[in-house]
Parts: sequence; C-alpha cells; structure tokens
Amino acid sequence: MENKMFCYQCQETAGCKGCTIVGVCGKKPEVAAMQDLLIYVTKGLSAVTTALRAAGKNVDRNVNHLVTVNLFTTITNANFDREAIIDRIKDTLKVKADLLAQLGDTADLPEAALWNGAEAEFDAKAKTVGVLATENEDIRSLRELITYGLKGLSAYSKHANVLAQDDEEVDAFIQRALAATLDDTKSVDDLVALTLETGKYGVQGMALLDKANTTAYGNPEITTVDIGVRKNPGILISGHDLKDLEMLLDQTQGTGVDVYTHSEMLPAHYYPFFKKYKNFAGNYGNAWWKQKEEFESFNGPILMTTNCIVPPKDSYKNRLWTTGAAGYPGCNHVAADENGHKDFSALIEQAKTCPAPTEIETGSIVGGFAHEQVFALADKVVDAVKSGAIKKFVVMAGCDGRMKSREYYTEFAKALPKDTVILTAGCAKYKYNKLNLGDIGGIPRVLDAGQCNDSYSLALIALKLKEVFGLKDINDLPLVFNIAWYEQKAVIVLLALLYLGVKNIHLGPTLPAFLSPNVANVLVKNFGIAGIGTVEDDMKLFFGA
Repeated sequence: MENKMFCYQCQETAGCKGCTIVGVCGKKPEVAAMQDLLIYVTKGLSAVTTALRAAGKNVDRNVNHLVTVNLFTTITNANFDREAIIDRIKDTLKVKADLLAQLGDTADLPEAALWNGAEAEFDAKAKTVGVLATENEDIRSLRELITYGLKGLSAYSKHANVLAQDDEEVDAFIQRALAATLDDTKSVDDLVALTLETGKYGVQGMALLDKANTTAYGNPEITTVDIGVRKNPGILISGHDLKDLEMLLDQTQGTGVDVYTHSEMLPAHYYPFFKKYKNFAGNYGNAWWKQKEEFESFNGPILMTTNCIVPPKDSYKNRLWTTGAAGYPGCNHVAADENGHKDFSALIEQAKTCPAPTEIETGSIVGGFAHEQVFALADKVVDAVKSGAIKKFVVMAGCDGRMKSREYYTEFAKALPKDTVILTAGCAKYKYNKLNLGDIGGIPRVLDAGQCNDSYSLALIALKLKEVFGLKDINDLPLVFNIAWYEQKAVIVLLALLYLGVKNIHLGPTLPAFLSPNVANVLVKNFGIAGIGTVEDDMKLFFGA
C-alpha cells in the first residue's frame, strides 16, 4: 500500500520506523505534505542565499529570519495549520524569486532553487520531495540528521532574534548546510563531517540564546516556584518564548488576570526580571503530553508560543491560542506587527470571563541552577566532590513524552545512589522534579538549569568542573549522560555535545528511527552512543551497583 505520508523525525514515530498513515503527533498527511514542501523550498532558498554570499553579496536579516521560522514551523507538534504553512511556502517562493534576480548565473543551482510552482502544483510536488526522495539509506539518514539538527538550531536562533540578538555566522551556516543536503555529490564522509559541524554551530547558537536571555532578563537564580493556584482567573503560557511571556505579563497588569507557566515555560520563574510581576502566579501542570487533561482543568485561555501542541479537545479548543511559529486550525492566532509587538487583549478579555484554575496539586519546586548560579556554588560543589559526599553527576536533560517506557526515567532517578546529583534541563525534568530526592550538604540532588536550550549551561558546568579538577578530557569527570529525546531540539543538543567531545551518551527511550544501521554504527564506534536498558542493568553499568 502506498504511503499517505512519511515522517520519522520524532521519538514516537510509529513502530520506531515512520508514520505513514497519520502522525502519532496528530499530523495529517495533507499537513505533512506541505511541511515537506516548505522544507524543500527553504532548502532551495538557502542554495540561492549561499550562492549570493559566495558572490560577495549581503543577505538581508529578514531572509535569515524567514529561513529559521520556516524550519521552526516544521518541528514536531509546532504547527498543524496547512493554510498557514502554504502561506509560508508562497512567501518563500516570492523571496527566492527576488533573490534569484540578483544572481547572474544560475546554472549551478539545484532544482529546488529554481522551482517556482503555483499553489495548484503544491500537492503533486510535495509527493516528490519528501524524506524518501533520497534513495540511498545512509545518505538519507545523514541528510535528515543534519536537517533535524538545523531545525533545533533554528528554534534557538529564532528565540534569540526576537530579543534583538543575531549571529550572521549561524544563519549563513544553517543555509549552507541546508543547501548541502541537496547536493548529490556529497559523500557519506562529507555528510558526517557536516553533521559534526552542525554540532559546532549548535554550541554557537545556544550561546547566542543564552546571551539573549540573560542580557534581557538576568542570570537565572535559585527560585522556589509555587505549583498550586490562586483565586483569580488565569492565562496559561506554554512553549519556550520568553519575549511572548514578557509582553503578556506587561499587558495583564491591573487586569485581575494571573499568568501561569506550563511545561517548558517553568524556567521563566528563575529569571530575576520576571519576579517583579505580582500576577506571575506559578507553574500549572506537567510536561506537554498531559495537556489534554490539564488544559481542560485550567479553565482559562492557553497561549502556545511554540511546540508542543497536542491536538485539542473541542471542550477547550476555543481557549487555545497560538503565536509565532505555532499554529492549529480553528484556534485563534496572535501575529506580531512590523515592530514585533503582539496584542494579547482579546485573550485577556476571554480570561476575565473564565473561572479560576482548578487546583490539581499543591506545593513547590526549586530550580534556577544555570551556569552562573552553579559557578557561584562552585566551592561548595567542589568540596562535596573532594570529600566524597558527591560521587557522581548524572545529566538527565532532554524531553518528556507519552510512551510508557519513559517511566524508566522516574524509576532511574529513584534508584540513583544517594551520593549522586542530577543535572537537568528541558521537560525531561517532569519525570522526577517533584520527587523528594533530598539534598547533599544543602545542594539539591536535582539541579534544574532551565529549558532544553539550557543544556548549554550543563555543558559549561561540565567544562568548568573539568577546569577546576585539572582534567584534560571532559570524559574523565565523574559524569554520566543519560538523555531522553523527543524532537529536533534534542537533536541539536546531542550534536553539540558530540562536537564538545562528550562520549558514551546514553539516549532513550529508543534510538532515532532516522539513523540507518551504518550511521548508527558510526556514532557508536566514534562516540560510544548507546541506548538504555533496564533500570537495574543501567545501575550496574553506571555505578557497579
């Protein structure tokens, strides 16, 4: 039977092989087709911009932003709106046509750079340019690994861009690498090298976002976050975009509406800047995949600033709003004006008509252990290591998800020896951040650095520990990497860690379906990449327990 679609970019892809009828995420074939075409035309645009740069011509910043938002739009669970994606394809084709006019010679450009079909041709074209258009399994695997890494990097770049931070080197690389995935002369070795180079720019992109966030909002600090509710109506903000949160908080002042974070927005509470808002109430709920129940009980509007959207129930669909790269058909979308400002007044007015959130839990959680905060505790941490109070650090960053096999991470955290400390970032934390794991001499046994991009903080912390202990190799640290992945931002984090020389990373709950056996073998042989086993077996492997 002919595939209705083919997508294997996320961890939950059907049978760990690929979604061919409908996405496990809820993505329909007609949406998947337009995402495939959007990637294709964005690669074509990137071939044009790369040629322009080679000719010594400048590429406008708005073109760079178009590329990054296009890629962000296709990240898992970000945008399900076919018409919105079609609009992006049209915009990209128009920009590409304008830039082509600046090139004297187009003979060496790939077909994707020259194609300029009408909307009536989009569906037919999409069938010819998806993942399976590359026949060689290993070339396909590496092209997709690079593309997914670039999607993650683009997400981080976009968040930095809205905070007035750009890096032309990162943008030029994203476009050069996209163009390279169209080049049939590139060998497996060429693409392996490009994969590692993607990791290099992943580090640079995460550094850019770290600079953007800390310049705008200060360095995260140890913070206790309430997980209960207040009596006012509320707005729940999810996703990753701190600028959206800032605008929402500004506009809700004096309205009687509280603002709560959800999932990956939790770390916003750690930034000093946001502590001035009295209506910034706390965090509601857990990781993204529980939203159908939690959005129902929240009672008020929900603003999705990025992924992860789960197709909503009709009972709260009219309360689900999207913005930025996120989108869902039938849900209200808040667009930015030409100055980047967003008007959330309609959302706020809706909130005023809603009951206060239903309480689903009480208590608090502690976070804010990004690099500067941990550096401030460095003497205490070093003393604990030297005294033997801390024997090992376990990096458990990454993503959460709905597969039952992910309960492994909760049980793994519970089973860890009492002299270990978890370093985490991303929504993977929700598997254990509400457990009572205690502390070691006042150092909490779960140190949450923040969002998934704050894995950069964990890398800086590891490099600092390497320096403090006078080690030549980061892999000589008492450090275990047991990372959970779900979508493409986790891919760029993985590639960044590989570029930094980290070896023996364990990745779960399954290895990516887009890794061909040969490509997986390269990662195993050169970097010691491995999957996970049972909790008992992995305790023996990591601790000899």
